[in-house]
Order: sequence, then C-alpha cells, then structure tokens
Amino acid sequence: MLHVLVHHLRRRRLSAVWWTRILVIALVTLGCVVVVTSNRLLTERFTERTRGAADVRLALYSANLISELQRNSIVPQLLARDPALIGALNSGDFAQSSARLLSFVDEIGAASLVLMDTDGRIVAATNRERLGENQRSQSSFVDALRSNVTVFTVDERDEGGFSFTYSRRVDDSSLGVGVVSVEVDLAKLERSWAGISDAVMVLDSEGRAILATEPRWRGRLEADALDLLEPQTAIERTLRGTPDWSALPIDAYLRGDGVMRQELRVQFQGWRIVSFTTFQSVRERVNSIIALEIMGFAILLAGLFWILSRRSNVAARMFQLESAELRQLNRRLQREIAERKKAEKDLEVAEQTVAQTSKLAALGEMSAAVSHELNQPLAAMKTYLAGARLLIARERPDEAVVAVQRIDGLIERMAAITKQLKSYARKGKDSLEPVDIKDAVLSSLSMMEPQLRQRQVIITRTLPDQPVMIYGDRMRLEQVIINLLRNALDATKMALEPSVEILLVQGDVARLSVRDNGSGIEDLDELFEPFYTTKQAGDGTGLGLAISSGIVNDFGGRLTARNSDKGGAVFEVELPILGADLDQNIEAAE
Repeated sequence: MLHVLVHHLRRRRLSAVWWTRILVIALVTLGCVVVVTSNRLLTERFTERTRGAADVRLALYSANLISELQRNSIVPQLLARDPALIGALNSGDFAQSSARLLSFVDEIGAASLVLMDTDGRIVAATNRERLGENQRSQSSFVDALRSNVTVFTVDERDEGGFSFTYSRRVDDSSLGVGVVSVEVDLAKLERSWAGISDAVMVLDSEGRAILATEPRWRGRLEADALDLLEPQTAIERTLRGTPDWSALPIDAYLRGDGVMRQELRVQFQGWRIVSFTTFQSVRERVNSIIALEIMGFAILLAGLFWILSRRSNVAARMFQLESAELRQLNRRLQREIAERKKAEKDLEVAEQTVAQTSKLAALGEMSAAVSHELNQPLAAMKTYLAGARLLIARERPDEAVVAVQRIDGLIERMAAITKQLKSYARKGKDSLEPVDIKDAVLSSLSMMEPQLRQRQVIITRTLPDQPVMIYGDRMRLEQVIINLLRNALDATKMALEPSVEILLVQGDVARLSVRDNGSGIEDLDELFEPFYTTKQAGDGTGLGLAISSGIVNDFGGRLTARNSDKGGAVFEVELPILGADLDQNIEAAE
C-alpha cells in the first residue's frame, strides 16, 4: 500500500509539471491571439476614427471656403453705390480714390480692390503698381460691364495660381460709368491647410485644381497632379514620417495605397474639395496599445513563473511531510477497507428491504385505485339491476333489456378501467384515435345520472353545436371527466344549493372546465400528487386526480386546478384539437 501511495504522489508531481507546461503554452498562445486580434480590431477602429476626423476637417475646410467667398461677394455691390467713387468716375479726378479703397481693404480682408473706368483702365487700386493697367480683355471686366449683377471669375495668373474676383458695374443714373473689382484672398486658406498633416486640393467644375496645399498641383487635373512624383510640403512630410511604408513609391500613396482619399462637394460653382490623409497616427496608436498588451502578458507570465516556483518549493516540503504520514495513512486505510466491506454488506441488506417495501407500496396503490375507480360502475350497476328487477315484475321486458344493456356497458367499462390502471402502473400508452369531447361529456353525464338524481345537484352545461375533435382514447377521456364530476359532487356536499357548471369551448385548443360551488382547494401544489386527498379516511385514496393528470398528459394536454373568484374550485382540461390535416396529426402523435 505504501508503494502505491508513493507511486501516486510521483504521478501527481509529473502531472503538475505537464499542467504547468500546458498552462504556459496556453498563455503564450492566448497572448498571440489577443495581439493579432487587437491589431486587426484596433486598426479598423482607429482607421474609422481617422476617416471620421478627416471628414470633419473636410467639412470645416468647405465651410471656411464658402464663408470667405460669401463674405466678399457683397463688397462689390456696396462699393458700386459709394458716392465718392461714382463722383470720381464722372469727374475723372481719382486722386483720393486709391486712398479710399485702401481704407476699405483692411476692414474687408480682401486681397485687393480695383476701380476701372469704362475703357478697362485701372484708375484706382489698393496696389498702386497696378494703376494704369488695361483690363479690357479680362473676363472679370467684360462680364461685369455687360451685366447688372455681381459676377464671379477665376483667372489663372502668369506666375502660377489663380485669382478669384467678384466684379460689378458702377452705375450713375442707370448708365455704366465703370467697374469695381474685389479679389478674394483664398491663399490664406491654402496656408492654413498646409500647416496640418493633410494634403488638400479644391477642384472646379472641370476637375482642375484651383487651390492646393501642393503648389505644383494647381492648374492640373487630379489624375495629372497625382502622377507628379515627390510632392512637396505637407504630404511629403507625412509620407516620410511613415518608415514602415518607405518601400512603396510615393505615387502609390497618392493612388490610395497608403493614404485615405476623402471628397466633399462644395456648394459653389460645382466645386469639389479633396483631402489625402495618411494612416501614420493609426499605426502609432495601435502599436502603443499592442505594446501595453504585450507588456501585460509578459508581467502575467513572469507572475505565473513566480507562483509556480513558490508552489514547487511548497510541494517539495509537503512531499517530505507526506512521506512521514504515509505509514499512518496506510494503517488508517486498512481500517477503512474493513469498515467499507461491512458497510457494503449492510447496504445490500437495506437494498433488499427497500425493494420489498416498494413492491408492497405498488400493490397497495393498485388495490386502492381499483377500489376507487370500480366503486362508481358498481353503484350504477346496482341501480340498474334494481330497476330491471322492477321492470320485469311489471312485465316491461323491453325496458328491462335496456337496463341490462347498460349493465353490460358498465361491465365493459370496468374492464377498461382495470386495463387503464394497469397501464398507469406501467406508465404505458395504448393506441389513440380521433375522439369527440362533446360526446364523451354527454356519455359521462349519462354515467353519473343516478348520483346526480340522488344528490339533486344543479348541472349547468354549455356545449358547442359542432363536434370538438381531439386525438385520444374515448374510455380514458370519460374516466377523466367522471373523476372530475365525482370530485365536484363530493366538494358540494356542504353547499346549500349544490351546483356544477360544465363548459366546453374550442379555440386554439379544446378547453373543458368543471366548476363547483364547494369550499375550494387549500393546497394546490400537492393536489395532483398520488395518495393526496382532502376527503375523510375511507372516502378516497388520492389517486383519482393523479391518474387523470397522467391520462391528459398522454393525450398531449394538461390538467390544471384553481379556486374560483365566485367560490369553489375550477378544474380545466386543455387538449390540442384536430384540424384539416388530421392524417398528419395522427402520424405525428403515433
């Protein structure tokens, strides 16, 4: 025995070593799975967040652009009504006109203000170097002179870039005397965009870049602009800040391989604004979180090794103590083995006693059930025999034959009851068939007719006109109904005006309710338990409702009980009805 215990301890230590290895491998595997999954999920999450931030910035860029354009669009209309400028155009004296335009330019925030006469010559300007220039061929002058509203023009400059101009004709007594022009300063928007990590371009209705943080993109179509290698400033700094992607050519990022392209339509002249955002911040944030996860798993693994080392030391000391206790344990095991053998013999004797007691209990249950179920037909047979004897004495043989036929039916019913009690004891099932509950209720009432007449109980029955078909056993269903009626009669013994109400309705299921006006039920929880009864000793065995509940369950339904609000008890039988697909229901039930 001692050798066995030592061998067992060694196997336990070996098992602990293997479990330790498995635990470490599982922890490392879990760490790898967590890191890979976190990398994928966090990349998706931060990418979506970056995309959302880019959308917000794009919306702000568009709003700033619209705001700047709208703010300058009203200036030409106000200057065209200025009396000093109109007077200067009429008199040809422009000595104070440039100074007046300079007084407006700072307040307006425009790039420049220009006043031209009807010949297109600049007669006043905030930039005095432009005085005397002839703008007769410029579209901003021609379109404004021909129109009576403010016109907007985009002109490409010789030195690169574009000028954005609002122009309006100056009228005096409905006659055009000149043109005033306001150049919108959109370059400051470009400068503000270039200070962030995005590359931005504004495309006109023809797809040409009229504003861009990359100067070489201006005046080109988007595809042509992206074909340029080594873009400058913001986009260049962003791409060079991503060493993981340095193996890709720069144009690959601009094609969308390394950057995110966002586009938004500007509600002005059919313009569009496009931004390019890199994933550098996404990678940095993901890597920081993954680094924390790896650090956490490393700390956890180190803690596990520390715990395992302490457990190994403790196990070594415990092994020494266990070795000293093994001999005592061996002697104790010998005593326990002897006691167990004796307990096994005692258990065998107890099992035989329990088996014999179970057989006697089953025999008592069957005898009590037979007495309970056969008492009703025997009482009815006694009544019919007395009636037949009286009919024969009065020479009314035809009616006596009817009574004898009823007695024969009761004898068949008694045989069916004994067969059903045997089936209940075995928990078995007989073959089932379509049954009309309405006919079963009427047959049961006919069976109970002598007791009802003797007790003078008021029977109220509400039955439908059409048959209510279920799938069951006619004799077993009548047994349930008679049990419920008999219990209702027993419950109304103390009532002044005993009454029993029978209600049969058909909906999704067939529901049969039997209600009495007795004293009700005290314990609903144990009502359907075998041998539970509220009757006096000798009046009942407590098996009727248990048998009835088992029969209803065999039919696929249920038997329930409750106390009525009007007093008394209500028993309800719910059974599934047969529909148009009768054959299919029969096959499923079988």
